[in-house]
Amino acid sequence: MLDCTPKEYKERNSGGVINPAKTCQPIGAMYAALGIHRCLPHSHGSQGCCSFHRMHLSRHFREPAMASTSSFTEGASVFGGGANLKTAIKNVFTIYKPDVMAVHTTCLTETIGDDIPSLIKAAEIPEGKVVIHANTPSYQGSHVTGFSNMTKGMVNYLAEATTPLKKEQVNLIPGFVNPGDMREIKRMARVMGVTSIMFPDTSGVLDSPMTGKFTMYPKGGATVAQIKDSGNSKLTLALGRFASSDAAELLSKKCQVPATVLKTPIGIKATDALLMALRRAFSQEVPYELEEERGQLVDIMTDTHFHFHGKQVGIFGDPDIVTGMTEFVLSLGMKPVHILTGTPGGAVGSGLGSFEEDIKAMLEPAGVTANVKAGGDLFTFHQWIKNEPVDLIIGNTYGKFIARAEDIPLVRVGFPILDRSVHSYLPIVGYRGAMRLIEKISGALLDRADRDAADEDFELVM
Repeated sequence: MLDCTPKEYKERNSGGVINPAKTCQPIGAMYAALGIHRCLPHSHGSQGCCSFHRMHLSRHFREPAMASTSSFTEGASVFGGGANLKTAIKNVFTIYKPDVMAVHTTCLTETIGDDIPSLIKAAEIPEGKVVIHANTPSYQGSHVTGFSNMTKGMVNYLAEATTPLKKEQVNLIPGFVNPGDMREIKRMARVMGVTSIMFPDTSGVLDSPMTGKFTMYPKGGATVAQIKDSGNSKLTLALGRFASSDAAELLSKKCQVPATVLKTPIGIKATDALLMALRRAFSQEVPYELEEERGQLVDIMTDTHFHFHGKQVGIFGDPDIVTGMTEFVLSLGMKPVHILTGTPGGAVGSGLGSFEEDIKAMLEPAGVTANVKAGGDLFTFHQWIKNEPVDLIIGNTYGKFIARAEDIPLVRVGFPILDRSVHSYLPIVGYRGAMRLIEKISGALLDRADRDAADEDFELVM
């Protein structure tokens, strides 16, 4: 990449996307579907699409991502994929015996215009089995949009209000986060003494233990019964509005379950908001176990403040993760000056603003001016850094090329992380997750400082 003026950059980059900071909807839909117990995701499109999506998830989680495909050929591309889907539904239940088959579309079938609901109604579905679907055209939105659409599909097909009075339980829609994050969110609700239903829930599915025996459907995931019962809950908490708010709002309309949209609980402020929402709704006091964790986090933030104060940082990735990380680094005294997501950032949900408005609302009280963009790409992000260098980059694996080119430390957060392991088991949410993030950020900055000091000593000796 060459340096250029802002005018040259605009002319060069206005015609398309260079190095997108996102991937396509079906990956998010497939990941959400894996969060249902005994569910087999089904890609209605070509075999190559399904293979790519499975590979991408498997590389991030280091676990096999099971899924089936309609295996389109030229004939299906011309005449439609109805016959393929009907055959696939029959074969999947006969051979693989899932409880749920979650169908998502690809750009090919969306372009053809297959009527998925009608095809599902006309298919042979065994008694007691369920087929749900979500439309996920790859040429719109991102993997976050696909996750949101499949989660809405769960509500649309499964959620029911069957009791006259709402139960003392909360629905937790976690957003596009790792299994370790989902475990931590459930743990905090459990410590609060609140019964919860989390869906999707990939804990126990994509972080299942090695037993020496292959299990097609691990023990984890939200059961069909739990998702149905979500319509009887007292409250739904959507954690991260881009991935979770649409499903929460649909559940509110369908089953009259009140919905509250919160940030992904990254950092002290967003975690406080989650616990206070549970406290208000269920009249539960915050137990000492969580107070102790919060106090430890505050102590760590105080002890390490001088590591972070005034450091400039660039953040990119999924909008809910980027929003949470921006709020967190501000609490550490850092200055997020370049903030970008590849997901389009228009208004989502009733009364909610855009991604850019959310970020600017956080920056203004801190007196920080930043480049902020939704629907951006990594070419844009790299150019911002060239024009105004930063001390640290926070983002997924694809940030390593910018970090390497500009000699800037990178803290890997978000999806996908393809060149590191174990990350999906360890949370970045909650107070414990914030402690882990501080260790990662502090370590990256101090490693850089140690290296610079070593270089200076070498120059003095020479």
